[in-house]
Amino acid sequence: MTATGAGRAFALSPEELESFRTNGFFGPFKVYEPEEMTGAWRRERLGLMDRSMAVYGDEAAASGNTNISNYDRHLDSGFLADHICQERIVDRVTSVLGPDVLCWRTEFFPKYPGDEGTDWHQADTFANASGTPQILWPDEFKEFGGTITVWTAFTEATVDNGCLQFIPGSHEQMNYDETKKMHYDPDRINRQDKQGTRRGFFGYDYRELQKDPDFEPDESRAVSMVMRPGEAIMFWSTLMHASHPHGGAGPMRLGFASRYVPTSVRVYPDTEAIEEYGGTVSLERYGTVLVSGRDTHGHNRLTDRTTRGHVFPVR
Repeated sequence: MTATGAGRAFALSPEELESFRTNGFFGPFKVYEPEEMTGAWRRERLGLMDRSMAVYGDEAAASGNTNISNYDRHLDSGFLADHICQERIVDRVTSVLGPDVLCWRTEFFPKYPGDEGTDWHQADTFANASGTPQILWPDEFKEFGGTITVWTAFTEATVDNGCLQFIPGSHEQMNYDETKKMHYDPDRINRQDKQGTRRGFFGYDYRELQKDPDFEPDESRAVSMVMRPGEAIMFWSTLMHASHPHGGAGPMRLGFASRYVPTSVRVYPDTEAIEEYGGTVSLERYGTVLVSGRDTHGHNRLTDRTTRGHVFPVR
């Protein structure tokens, strides 16, 4: 896979690209000014309560599961549609993935006062919750896997309110077997790791996927991603990542993750529904979004506009 960012205003420099390849992440970097992000979210959050045009509609909400209902709101929100195509994001992503790129999923990640920290985890095919691969790279790129995630802070993200944590360089080796299937229990009781941090994974125990049952992440190497509203961090999903718990003081912490792959990757192969987190939603109205370049492969269903008619600005 040949990465390129030539001619793009926010492309990674050769030194930044080398750092990304070594550490598995880049940033934080500014996408919006803090007051711009705060104002935009204040305007948008009420509109997002209207799910009438969401691709999963009330189907996800009716399942009682908040994780799936947080998926893919870029497919009905004009602001989020523009966000996933933001040049400050796409230029950096194409520096790694090459010029022809799809956004295949977005997710909101709220963390409320008192919420536990998220388990250390990695994702390659995203079969981790369902047991069914959600993305598959072509055979000629066997050395690659996972997705580029760009996690944007919509609010302040601090150690105290649950910011992300990374273990640099851990993206080169998968410590989890995604062909196993985790057991979902929405009432699962918080556990404490050896450092005394309360951790969980949205009703799952990610340790069930460990290749080595005695594996322990080296948290002595962990770094915390403190971010202002409007800042973003780009990382491989195969990087060991987690989050701190929300200590209970102050408002909700909110992040928005957009996930990118080359157009050669198959998205939801031979799959008609998403089944995970105790819920099921149909992919009938779903489509991937071309954010840069061209799609000459034709593997995936594409959509060029939101359900409300807002056109995605391809870079």
